[in-house]
Amino acid sequence: MRSVGFSAMITTLSPMPAGTLGFRASGRITAEDYTEVLEPALRAAVDAGRPIRLLFELDDDADYSTGAAWQDLKTGATLGLPHLSAWERTAIVSDADWVERTSQMLGWMMPGELRSYPTAAIEDAKSWLAGD
Repeated sequence: MRSVGFSAMITTLSPMPAGTLGFRASGRITAEDYTEVLEPALRAAVDAGRPIRLLFELDDDADYSTGAAWQDLKTGATLGLPHLSAWERTAIVSDADWVERTSQMLGWMMPGELRSYPTAAIEDAKSWLAGD
């Protein structure tokens, strides 16, 4: 787990159900958060031939820098598009209104299934990812 500045970071969530990946974004998110935390875990799953079942929790204070937004697009181009069949399920967990609206508007662009959950239902999101 790495910290950038005060509380800005992407951290690994645990415990997570077997076969799933979980991350929390809080504070100011940077490109380094992607390249040092998120991408290595996704790449390891893809390289091992494992399906990607991803939980991504966004705290209300999460704010993406321009570099993080750009890195998100690059991650999609290198780990998303070439490996579409690896992406099975993505759960977005947040109480921020914009997250639900964005998921509804742009969810069709995500490979695999996408669902959004309020923070209080994070255990439901984990169960869905695990296939329960």
